[in-house]
Amino acid sequence: MLTVETIARVRREHARGKSIRAIARELRLSRKTVTKYLASGDTDARYERQAQPYPQLGPFLAELDRLLEANESQPLRNRLDKRQLFESLRRAGYAGGYDAVRRYAGRWATIRAATRGKAEAFIPLSFAPGEAYQFDWSEEIVVLAGVTTKLQVAHVRLCHSRMPYVRAYPRQTQEMVFDAHARAFAFWGGACERGIYDNMKTAVDAVFVGKERKFNRRFAQMCSHYRVEATACTPAAGWEKGQVENQVGNLRQRLFVPRPQVKTLDELNRSLEDACVAYAQESRHPDDRDRTVWQVFEAERPALVRIPGPFDGFRETTVSASKTCLVRFDRNRYSVAAKAANKPVQLRAYADRIVVRLDGEVVAEHARVFGRDRTRYEPLHYLPVLARKPGALRNGAPFKDWELPPNLAKLRARLGRSDDADRQFVGVLAAIPEDGLDAVEEASRLALADGLCSRDAVLNILARGRDTASPPSLAAPPTPPLRLVPTADCARYDRLRVSLPEVDRGAA
Repeated sequence: MLTVETIARVRREHARGKSIRAIARELRLSRKTVTKYLASGDTDARYERQAQPYPQLGPFLAELDRLLEANESQPLRNRLDKRQLFESLRRAGYAGGYDAVRRYAGRWATIRAATRGKAEAFIPLSFAPGEAYQFDWSEEIVVLAGVTTKLQVAHVRLCHSRMPYVRAYPRQTQEMVFDAHARAFAFWGGACERGIYDNMKTAVDAVFVGKERKFNRRFAQMCSHYRVEATACTPAAGWEKGQVENQVGNLRQRLFVPRPQVKTLDELNRSLEDACVAYAQESRHPDDRDRTVWQVFEAERPALVRIPGPFDGFRETTVSASKTCLVRFDRNRYSVAAKAANKPVQLRAYADRIVVRLDGEVVAEHARVFGRDRTRYEPLHYLPVLARKPGALRNGAPFKDWELPPNLAKLRARLGRSDDADRQFVGVLAAIPEDGLDAVEEASRLALADGLCSRDAVLNILARGRDTASPPSLAAPPTPPLRLVPTADCARYDRLRVSLPEVDRGAA
């Protein structure tokens, strides 16, 4: 192939009047080649191969086409890259190099895109500091406590600095959305004026023509709390929040390949936060190559909207407590106080806990569990029922795995295992609602220290503890003043002596 310098010399020599034959002889070119470049006016050599030879790849083109077709039909997150396609072809017997496979796969993708129509053009976007953030979900697979688990990952990204925040959840429910916002804003130290979302059902109730949306009531409350204007994208137009869509793909390879192996979800989320900081500190900002994402984020922080505190992000539903003092939510069961049995209660589901209320009073609070058919008991909820049915202490499900405080456990062991022992221990437990668990534990310690092991001894100590406060002293009322002050006159007693008649004296 001719160089640019050779073509330039051909054009100069011909302009000076030298013949094509002389130029060809002097430069050792064919007259046909000299004539072609002089006639076309090209200043650069171009050669387009009509047919690409594949000496090694040729016998495997059909297999490679099949792999490319199958790969394109997969979801985006499951597709193989060109290196993995090359390894698959090697296992089929291909002995050639990687570059041939890479070039063929690239041309195959270009031809496939051209047959589908023209590529869309987009306008680059620019955001001011603190102007907007973008929110999206992704689905990732991790090894959690030795079990391969599918998790939902919330991605939030500041549009100006590109600072990411990533957190994993078991669900994509509304309370998880609220928790992700609260933690992202706390992580950044503020919020933005506008939030950009897709039309997720936890945020949007109805999609109208254009950009008009009817947002969910609780989602709108969250936006009002943080003073954020919510903006929803056009359906099936992911490029309107392209930054966070990009983040999903980039951080997936960085954070979830290979699959993380952790013991708890909290451990995973702590590592994700650390990874977000590390990514920001080592990545150059795409619009300001002299600074990292972290440096631009530090400059953006003062422009963020100050948050008044975390939003009370719960999802509320009304459920009915059963006769066994249990409420069912999300395919799991939670115990409630005995007073709520057979009554409708309000259950508030948070991302990490469950709170149950009866007429505004909290009757239960549990750490939230996921999965199905799991039951979470709080033995103290059943004490009023246990006081009436002490026989349930031995086989009652809420008390089987009850980890008693050490002195109460020692007292129960000393009492033994009999019907009378159960009644006595239940009598001790019945004092917990009134005196508190700590006071009953201390009374049990004092009783055991004195060598006493009975219900009456513990209740006596509790009663004496309640009576330690001395009664308030009463002030005597002031003495009323006398109008006539009496004088000392002993003669008055003599006047009281009356002489009795003789008859009466004799009778006496």
